[in-house]
Amino acid sequence: MKASIAAKHWSVPLRPSGGSRVVTESFPTVMSERGSGGYEKGSTMPKYLIQSTYTADGAKGVLREGGTGRRQAVERLTASVGGRVEQMYFAFGENDVYLIVDLPDNVTSAAVALNVAASGGVRMKTVVLMTPEEIDEAARKEVEYQSPGA
Repeated sequence: MKASIAAKHWSVPLRPSGGSRVVTESFPTVMSERGSGGYEKGSTMPKYLIQSTYTADGAKGVLREGGTGRRQAVERLTASVGGRVEQMYFAFGENDVYLIVDLPDNVTSAAVALNVAASGGVRMKTVVLMTPEEIDEAARKEVEYQSPGA
């Protein structure tokens, strides 16, 4: 699956710190044209936290390609659907990789997840991230709700 979305890419100022890259300032990715997700010029692209765990075959691939090889593959994947990788970290523990990515919309995020899952090399969980301003907007929305048992 391939989406044709034009996005204005931006670079984050990075500072080397003991061999790792640290984000010193962050700005949202802005759509440069109307994309399939309905984003107009000047609106921000949704951010997602992707938590990934390699299968045995996936881990063998990391041993062959290295971490930078996997980062390049992830960057190509996100660019192919009109998105970008903000950060990628390898980790110890339950998950092997944590990604923060900008993708045009939830449909595109689902397309990425389906294609990655179909590869068999990675299991992943995607979390939609929201800005404080989006939470402010949600808090202002009026909803009608009845609590269970009320």
